[in-house]
Amino acid sequence: MNSLAGRTILVVEDEVLIAIDLVTGKVLWQTPNPREWKMTHSSVMPMEFNGERSYVYCASGGVAGVSAKDGRLLWDSTDWKISIATVPSPTILEERRIFLSGGYNAGSLMLQVKADAGRSSVSTLFKLEAEVFGATQQTPIEHQGYLYGIRPDGQFVCLGLDGKVVWTSGPGQTFGLGSFLLADGLFFVFNDAGNLSLIEATSEKFNRLAQAQVLKGRESWGPMALAGSRLIARDLTRMICLEVGANPR
Repeated sequence: MNSLAGRTILVVEDEVLIAIDLVTGKVLWQTPNPREWKMTHSSVMPMEFNGERSYVYCASGGVAGVSAKDGRLLWDSTDWKISIATVPSPTILEERRIFLSGGYNAGSLMLQVKADAGRSSVSTLFKLEAEVFGATQQTPIEHQGYLYGIRPDGQFVCLGLDGKVVWTSGPGQTFGLGSFLLADGLFFVFNDAGNLSLIEATSEKFNRLAQAQVLKGRESWGPMALAGSRLIARDLTRMICLEVGANPR
């Protein structure tokens, strides 16, 4: 469920998406589901398309683009599907490109949406095997023309928008299913065991600036949140708040 622009966008069994007014509860529109796709863990992501707002969603059998105005199915593709679980959300890029990634040997895929004479179409630009790039749980982040994420072997990766790996953290510096967050040109990256790394957000090379063991429980997978200079993080047993801003003078 996503709350966007005063409405709640839901994924339900009989439709791809459904929009409900947050104040009145009135159903605003419903998107038909002729392929009978099922819901996944992936979130609904907004995308500007042909001058209008749309929503992109990864369902069980593929990915679809839906009009935010009336719920019309603008396009869909069955080139992307994961047999077990789709968790990461679509990463929306410039030039109507959408980067999709997943675990369970799914790898990743780059789509491009086109509009010609009022009609929409979608095509696959490239597909990468899991050992090149995939993302089991966390959604990759685009920064200054590059994609960053943790692939299935646990390495932190910088990937070009052409699908070529720029650098990896190396097999000796892995992060499991840990979460990551970008702020002020720096990545905060957890590993499974609660070790927090500060990594420079640059395409030049992997550069870990600092690290500290801040959690000691299990499964440090939960997404982090940053409020001002305070970083909120959790594992399976504990939640913490860290001061990560510059030291006061």
